[in-house]
Amino acid sequence: MRRTPLHDEHVALGGKVVDFHGWALPVQFAGIIEEHHHTRTKAALFDCSHMGEFVIRGEQAVRAFGNLVCLDPLKVPVGRGKYGAMLNGAGGIIDDVIAFRLDEFDFYVVTNAGPLEIVSARIRDAAGDTDVSDDTAKIDIQGPLARDILANEIPECTSLKYYQARYATWNGVEIVLSRTGYTGELGYELFVPNRIAVDLWRKLLSYPDVKPAGLGARDTLRTEMCYGLSGQDFDESRTPLEAGMANFIAWDKDFVGRDALLAKREAGGYPVLTPIKTGDRRAPRHGFDAKHNGNIVGVVTSGTFGPSVCHGIGFAYVPQPLATPETKLTAGPRDLDIETTTVPIYTRGTCRT
Repeated sequence: MRRTPLHDEHVALGGKVVDFHGWALPVQFAGIIEEHHHTRTKAALFDCSHMGEFVIRGEQAVRAFGNLVCLDPLKVPVGRGKYGAMLNGAGGIIDDVIAFRLDEFDFYVVTNAGPLEIVSARIRDAAGDTDVSDDTAKIDIQGPLARDILANEIPECTSLKYYQARYATWNGVEIVLSRTGYTGELGYELFVPNRIAVDLWRKLLSYPDVKPAGLGARDTLRTEMCYGLSGQDFDESRTPLEAGMANFIAWDKDFVGRDALLAKREAGGYPVLTPIKTGDRRAPRHGFDAKHNGNIVGVVTSGTFGPSVCHGIGFAYVPQPLATPETKLTAGPRDLDIETTTVPIYTRGTCRT
């Protein structure tokens, strides 16, 4: 397994390390539920250094990148980020991405670990060698106290609103800072050179209200907010129309997969990714059949206990007529009672404050 620059820190803190897409990453430290609640109430630190980062500069390279994704980078205001996806020719989702526009033709693009090899090859063929993943550590500080804490180290963070990004410095070293995250809480993602990752991690953990958190809490937090997971809730077998990304498609420009999406939109009849919940602590599981009146109508892609809502939650692909909230379904071999619900499942997140 590959190790992040913070691997030894996780071991020293007692983190339970697991294999995640070929990376040795902590699934938990003190415990998933404790880390979940700490993120919702104070501030947690996540090592996300397994993710991919690309620096795309110059008009030609930016336009070439734009042809690979369903978002339009040229319409993103400077200092902001935009969510979208990279698609194959059939409109299937290779990966979801965020593109931050730091200057007119200066973009910082963030992708996931699982499909990174494919994504990197596509960007390289179109826009040149822009992959800086191996040289970059990604540290996320998330929680309602994140801004107050981070301001002591990086005062520039206070100028950022939700989904904004900028260059900043820490101890004289240039970093990329964005006000984004995967938890639903006020937070920041810090993209830093590997050489300063340990020092920054230790410094942020020195604040009493900051605790480390692992993949387990990250999963429960994102599921409560209805944030999909690449490779689990969507992949190349699903399109943005099905995966709840229709609002992130720039239909007025050309991109790989556009014709296929137009045809699918015209034909209709495709299933959609829908949040689901149970009435108790039991949770549906990935791969469970979703049934309506005893008939299999879809499949569960994510399922977990939601610590903030105190019941089972998840996502399932179901036919559009059944995606209306409060539709009664069952899931799995024991016909667990579930029902469709609204987005987000947890509604008290602080990410936009």
